[in-house]
Amino acid sequence: MTPAIQSLTEITLEDFLQLPETKPASDYINGVIYQKPMPQGEHSRLQARLLSLINQLGEPQNLASAFPELRCTFGGSAIVPDIAVFEWHRIPRKPNGRVENRFTIAPDWTIEILSPEQSANRVIRKIMLCLNQGTKLGWLVDPEDESVLIFKPNQNPELKTGDDALPGLSVLTDWQLSAQDLFGWLYS
Repeated sequence: MTPAIQSLTEITLEDFLQLPETKPASDYINGVIYQKPMPQGEHSRLQARLLSLINQLGEPQNLASAFPELRCTFGGSAIVPDIAVFEWHRIPRKPNGRVENRFTIAPDWTIEILSPEQSANRVIRKIMLCLNQGTKLGWLVDPEDESVLIFKPNQNPELKTGDDALPGLSVLTDWQLSAQDLFGWLYS
């Protein structure tokens, strides 16, 4: 389990954002810094395939874009989801149209892939933080038991396994993926 990085003094969000980035990245939630675990094989495989699928469906028509390990700062916290998906019109841009470096809004869809040493409740807390700041969809992917816990605002979480369909953002009209398809990527 990844412990919190303890600080002798209370650190502010502004101070945290001035610190050098860690590898792997660290999240700042409620004044506490949590370093994420180093991604391993299953995590990296699922992350890469999900990013590819989401961007194949979302980018050609300017519907949505998925970003890996993107720092999102909002609601007094600074988190780095495994995958942050933004609807196209919400992607922060510079005046010249280029994508901003700093994202100061919650993603529309946050995807977290549980690592063996990671606390599920801490990751769920991170997804709930996003939902409370306007995120439309959250996934907690658990490769160990091949399940995906789905989070939506003001609804109870749903557990998806086997041939259960996994929801995507509504703008991705061609989205089709089952839990079985997702975890099948670990065998291919």
